Parts: sequence; C-alpha cells; structure tokens
Amino acid sequence: MSKYIYTAAYIGVIVAANWATSTFGLVSLGLLGLAVTAGTFFAGAALIVRDGLQLHVGRAWMIAAIVAGALISAVTSTPAIAVASGVAFLVSELVDWSVFTPLRPRTLPGAVVVSSIVSAPVDTVLFLYIAGFGVTWQAVLGQFIVKTGMALLVAAGLAWRDRQVVAA
Repeated sequence: MSKYIYTAAYIGVIVAANWATSTFGLVSLGLLGLAVTAGTFFAGAALIVRDGLQLHVGRAWMIAAIVAGALISAVTSTPAIAVASGVAFLVSELVDWSVFTPLRPRTLPGAVVVSSIVSAPVDTVLFLYIAGFGVTWQAVLGQFIVKTGMALLVAAGLAWRDRQVVAA
C-alpha cells in the first residue's frame, strides 16, 4: 500500500471514530460494567493503521494527517470531540513512534502490540478527559481491552504472514 492509501485510511478512521463518538457517546461493552466511546473500534483501527503509515512516511507527514483528521472531524462531529481527538492522537502518536520505531527492525508484530499497549492508554485518558466523558476505570479498561485486542489480531496476522513468507 502506498503512503497515500495509508494516509487516506488513517484520516478516514479518525473521522469515523469521532463521528461515531459524537453520535452515540459512551456505550456498554456488556462486560463487568465496562464502557467505551462508540468510536473506540475505529480508534483502535487508527492506532494500527498509524503503525503501517509510519513505515512509509516521516513524522511531519504523520502530524499533518492527524491535523487533517481533526479538521475534518470538526465538521463531521463536534468541535470538542475534534479537539480531544487531535490532541490525544498527536500525543499518543509521539509515544507510539518512540516505541514502534526502535522495535520495528526486530519484530513488526511485536512493535504493533507493544506500541499499542503503551500508546492506547495515553490516547484514551487524554481523549476522555478533554472530550468531557470523565476518566473512569470502566472506560479506560474497556477501551484498553478493545484497542489492545485489535492490535493482537493484527499482530497475529502479521506473524502468520511472516511465517508464510519464510516457508515459501
């Protein structure tokens, strides 16, 4: 995939996450009282697509994509959600980059999982706080489970792909 396709996908999932959250707010996971913002599944995808985009672009390009996602979100969601998203994605991107980049040469699946484990809570806490949802253990844990679960699925797929390439 080219950097343009990754960029469009990244901006698209940011906008989708913000639209879903501004439309549906917090939703129950139906498990131990855990809750997530409705856009959490899209946000989890954004964290993973972001790792793919990092393989093709520099930091300035990434920041421009985050700003573009926030600006479009200001039209498709609420200004508060757009600002919270932009700040949370920007800060968590810097955290993710500092983890993903050094791990990537050793193991792409490991880099995806570890960078998500480190950056997802940063993204979650900042977003919940700035957007005014309240930072509760139910919301933080719920979003962590969803975002990390998505990262684990992608990492498993990458590991399987790598084994197929080695076997061929």
